[in-house]
Amino acid sequence: MLTNALVLGEAHINSGDIIFQLLMFIILLALLKKYAWGPLVGIMKQREDHIANEIEAAEKSRVEANKFLEETRQELKKAREDAQALIENAKKQGERQKDEIIAAARQEAERLKESAKAEINRQKEQAVAELRDQVASLSVLIASKVIEKELSEQDQEKLIQDFIKEAGEGR
Repeated sequence: MLTNALVLGEAHINSGDIIFQLLMFIILLALLKKYAWGPLVGIMKQREDHIANEIEAAEKSRVEANKFLEETRQELKKAREDAQALIENAKKQGERQKDEIIAAARQEAERLKESAKAEINRQKEQAVAELRDQVASLSVLIASKVIEKELSEQDQEKLIQDFIKEAGEGR
């Protein structure tokens, strides 16, 4: 009887077994899809989303880090420029102060020089005045001695020498 089985040569194919196995396979696929494949795909989808979020967060962090790095570089550049400007200003101020100090020192030296010249001139005038006074008193002294006695040439010579000695000792 060939009701459920086909005979092909020597092999028998049972169509009922095939249908049963096909039905069981479809049920197994449906169960796998529902209980294994669905959760597995869900877990894989969650993992994929988690990795995508991590990549996105890492990219945002990288962009922020690059932005921060660029800002830091700009601030450092500005700080260097400010420091250079301060150094230049300090140099200019130092040069100005140096020039002022040198000018003040030159003025003071000139003032001291003029003061010294004035003092020298005053001392010179005082010495000349004293010398005039001495010459005048010597002249008066010589005249009085000459008047007191009439002198010979030798006496006059001796008198002059004595007077020179007295003038030398009087200083």
